[in-house]
Amino acid sequence: MIRQILKEKIYTATLLSYPKAKILDFEVAETTDKFGDYSTNVAMILTKEVGEKPGQVAENLVKFLQSDELIESATTAGPGFINFKIQIPYLNEKISGILEKGEAYGSSLLGHNLRVNIEFISANPTGPLTLGNGRNAYAGDCLANVYKFYGAKVDREYYFNDRGVQVTALGHSVLKDAEAVYKGAYIDEIAPRITAQTPIEAGMQAADILFKEYIKKTIATMGIKFDQFFSERSLFDKGTVFTILERLKELKLTYEKDGALWLKTSDYGDDKDRVLLKKDGDYTYFVSDIAYAYDKIRRGYNLCFIFLGADHHGFVGRLQAAVEILRKEEKWDGKLKVPICQLVRLVSSGKEVRMSKRAGNYVTLDELLQTVGPDVTRFFFLDRSLDTPMDFDLDLAKEKSPKNPVFYVQYAYARIYSILEKCKNQNEKIKINEGLLKEPEELALIKELMKLPTLVSEIIKDSQVQKLTFYARSLAEKFHHFYEKCPVIAAENSQITAARIQLLKATQITLKNTLDLMGISTPEKM
Repeated sequence: MIRQILKEKIYTATLLSYPKAKILDFEVAETTDKFGDYSTNVAMILTKEVGEKPGQVAENLVKFLQSDELIESATTAGPGFINFKIQIPYLNEKISGILEKGEAYGSSLLGHNLRVNIEFISANPTGPLTLGNGRNAYAGDCLANVYKFYGAKVDREYYFNDRGVQVTALGHSVLKDAEAVYKGAYIDEIAPRITAQTPIEAGMQAADILFKEYIKKTIATMGIKFDQFFSERSLFDKGTVFTILERLKELKLTYEKDGALWLKTSDYGDDKDRVLLKKDGDYTYFVSDIAYAYDKIRRGYNLCFIFLGADHHGFVGRLQAAVEILRKEEKWDGKLKVPICQLVRLVSSGKEVRMSKRAGNYVTLDELLQTVGPDVTRFFFLDRSLDTPMDFDLDLAKEKSPKNPVFYVQYAYARIYSILEKCKNQNEKIKINEGLLKEPEELALIKELMKLPTLVSEIIKDSQVQKLTFYARSLAEKFHHFYEKCPVIAAENSQITAARIQLLKATQITLKNTLDLMGISTPEKM
């Protein structure tokens, strides 16, 4: 928030100092030194544009960056930086704004025109959800929370492939015939309940059981609530697949080769054309993907997310190509975004752990949730960028100490709750001087609280939900430093006590809103 206001003031100063200059992109960054609270490199960006040394450009700009309700001082430093000190009363008054907004603090209506479909997990119903499924599960759920907080209409959706090759392989597995593929205790549990005799019918029956009794149960334990469970089979039952195939043929975007039907996806950015109908007469999964994208567009979404695992990276090009075809045909001006989730390993003492006895050779989410709990599981999965491989540290996850980031953040919330309970009898009607909170730890905490609205906007732009875990840790750290240095019950000054109580309440609100966005609980006692 402060950075944006400073940027606007710097733009104005630049226009006044150099009316003919082209204003290029520049940074405003928070600093931690004694020279200021924020710093900008705008002078070094402008130097080539205006033909002056960075130091001179900075001096010229500072003349127009006079002290006001926000800026206490603007000074030059180093090779051309401009440092800003922020007015203490300005920072103090932001506490009242947070208290007024309460649980809405950080939210906005900027996304009111967005209809967002976030499809995540979407694991095939051929076995329990695994460690790898957890990563996109929590990222998708968290991103949905952020978009709703931004004012968008959001639907969480799970798409499951309940037909095709893998379901037939599941059928062979529960029938225990020579072509069995899947193994594990769950197959042994399901097999006696299968009444169908053919692999296809047995597979569909087993897939229904797995989805309803295994996958959905795990999803509920994870604390995720989907708005829609979408069956691939329904695309055939409703005729959507056949409708879209006929339309692609009419548009002359298909051709026959080697007995198969192909789609000209290479004309739309894919690295090669893709098969729609195999020579044995079976439809590919890609046909279903196109029909599914068509269905989403027809439902009115203008932003669609599809979370995929690392092993599906090759699907991105064909999905984007399919959407480009539909975009033109349906006059769709929306966007498709496809985050890719890299692999996850469960490690203990630096070595990979394989906990599962039920699933054969992989770790189930159920086992992890039972071992470390939903909050820890969720926080740890959200704590790394999706595009980097992740080691889930089982030893750290079990820790009940500040080393564990979940414990550290939740303990901060519980501590705030405890302090406020003790301060219930304090007179909150005391008129507080807006410049009263001026200790470094107080100001650092206030500036941290002010970051949440900007953080939400950043995640809307880049989908980097791990920024929330980093922010939660930083906020907890600023609170702990404040608590250690600034006694809340300052008996010698009732105004300071009242001001610090308000700061604590604002911190409680901000921390709760942050944890709510992540889907993490806020315990009152620990």
